[in-house]
Amino acid sequence: MMSEEVNRIELAHEQIRDLYYADDLPWIIGYSGGKDSSAVLQLVWSAVETIPEKDRKKTIHVISTDTLVENPIVATWVSTSLKKINEESSGRRLGFQAHRLTPKLEDRFWVNLIGRGYPAPRPKFRWCTSRLKINAATTFIRDVASETGEAILFLGTRKSESAARKKVMERVKGSTRQLLDRNTDPNLDRVWVFSVIADWSTDEVWEYLMETDNPWGHSNDDLFHLYRGATPDAECPLVVDKSTPSCGDSRFGCYVCTLVDKDRSMNAMIQNDDDKKWMIPLAELREKKLDTTDDFPNRDFRRMDRKVYLFERNGEPSLIHGPYKQSYRQELLKELLEVQVSIKKNAPKGLDDFELISIEELDEIRRIWLEEKHEIEDFLPEIYETATGEPYPNVDSNESRIFSREDLSVLKDLCATKEDPENILYQMLREMIQTEHSYRGAHRRTGIFENLQKTLLDHAFLNSKEAITYLTTRRGDLDQDRGMAENDLFGVVVEDPVEK
Repeated sequence: MMSEEVNRIELAHEQIRDLYYADDLPWIIGYSGGKDSSAVLQLVWSAVETIPEKDRKKTIHVISTDTLVENPIVATWVSTSLKKINEESSGRRLGFQAHRLTPKLEDRFWVNLIGRGYPAPRPKFRWCTSRLKINAATTFIRDVASETGEAILFLGTRKSESAARKKVMERVKGSTRQLLDRNTDPNLDRVWVFSVIADWSTDEVWEYLMETDNPWGHSNDDLFHLYRGATPDAECPLVVDKSTPSCGDSRFGCYVCTLVDKDRSMNAMIQNDDDKKWMIPLAELREKKLDTTDDFPNRDFRRMDRKVYLFERNGEPSLIHGPYKQSYRQELLKELLEVQVSIKKNAPKGLDDFELISIEELDEIRRIWLEEKHEIEDFLPEIYETATGEPYPNVDSNESRIFSREDLSVLKDLCATKEDPENILYQMLREMIQTEHSYRGAHRRTGIFENLQKTLLDHAFLNSKEAITYLTTRRGDLDQDRGMAENDLFGVVVEDPVEK
């Protein structure tokens, strides 16, 4: 190693050891399995190894959040790494404890997208980040910090990553403790941040990883090739010149992410390695089914609360659309399950059991469809069997529908009219039937009439044209009395729409 690099590493080790001896606060290391978090964990690990065993009294939590919609290659890489961390740390008595965090069932991507019908995330409705990543990590960190009142969080953030990242890091620079910075999250105001490699460049990170063996038995060489394979031109130089792009330009994330134009890392993996062609159906699922360019035809003209909201689009009155329609959610589920079958069939050993959606999530989606959306046809078990060729595992033989599928089909046909292209009348009667059924055997039927009235109001418009006509006439009321229009039973007129 060059003397400059040796000095940089020795300084990091010295700072980590000083911090270790300074107090008994628990440490938490944010670990994604990528180059920066791997470098941080490796620096902390190697520094702790130099501390005499009798002095190793600190618990060091290594946390990794699995959104459950991660790139399968990366998710498997991280999962394997966490297992090795626990095994190796236990054998050496270093105090590291690795944790794989996952979102709560109600926060998971497919539960919200296919179950509740949330449209695919977009800049004005970025519902995924907090639910999938932030909440689980924040809860864990707060629980650890609550034991002692404070904790120290090690992050792999670097100023050279971007101008925005540098600006945030410099804004929170400085605290009452040497080396530590304030946390940007007000919910973690007593959790101090130590950015060990804040001033390192991307090339310096790679130099360190490639010239130092991974101490918990994972391969930095494999990590390098993982990044290289996720770069479109399959190039991953280390030290050339300032104009040469580095492997740091590759970004791993959720394969369902619609906040970027393309999943460049997954597409590059497929392009660069024939052994990864099995991921093609996964890439196509995102491209075909989660397009946010113009998804209004797949969405209800009412919002999630069944109200209608008007705004101006190109000088014409329009509606802010809401959740995905029942038919599109069923279509999404079928394609997702078919992709899962394809992956289990074609993926290499070690990935053939990779789940895109779990039975637990399917059960929750089914519950939402039946209980919250009143879709009493109960299509999910049938969709599962059609897509997988296997019976749905959690159907109770004692389960019985309110009406048979044939009866509901007759009801749907009777309700059909040209003015009702989305079967609003059928949805209304279906919901009223379920409301009545839910009160069966009740000694008191308190609230049933209010629920039935709400159902009538929720289905007041048969189509978007009716809703637009109604709300357009309400503009006068809005100008005269904003409060009255805001409390309208059916919705409001808005100027600046936000997708939800």
